[in-house]
Amino acid sequence: MVSKVDHIGIAVKDLNETLKFYEEILGIKCVSTEVVEEQKVKVAFLPIGDTEVELLESTEENGPIAKFIEKKGEGIQHIAYKVEDIEKTLEELKAKGIKLIDEKPRYGAGGAKIAFLHPKSTFGVLIELCQRD
Repeated sequence: MVSKVDHIGIAVKDLNETLKFYEEILGIKCVSTEVVEEQKVKVAFLPIGDTEVELLESTEENGPIAKFIEKKGEGIQHIAYKVEDIEKTLEELKAKGIKLIDEKPRYGAGGAKIAFLHPKSTFGVLIELCQRD
């Protein structure tokens, strides 16, 4: 079902300030940034090994990342697992009683199809499924 960790999503207040730390202190270079309007977020991608760190800054005060930071502070917001067939995976998980946030995939950063699993079904972890074509 899952082939690897695709990326780890980290919620940040200030993307530019956070990028300085990752690039100048840790030596992990940002390869691209983009705004995902649907999710009210600006994203920076930092590849490391065969996965990525995805830094997420809210573009709106009421966006999901802003709400996350308000409630829990900056930090790991989700872990994303790569899947080959996201529709089939969602069907299988639903049949197994897993609570889904997204019943159908939606557009994610980098052109991926994504869907989230509810933390109530995943031992408190927000899990994103990610299919890249």
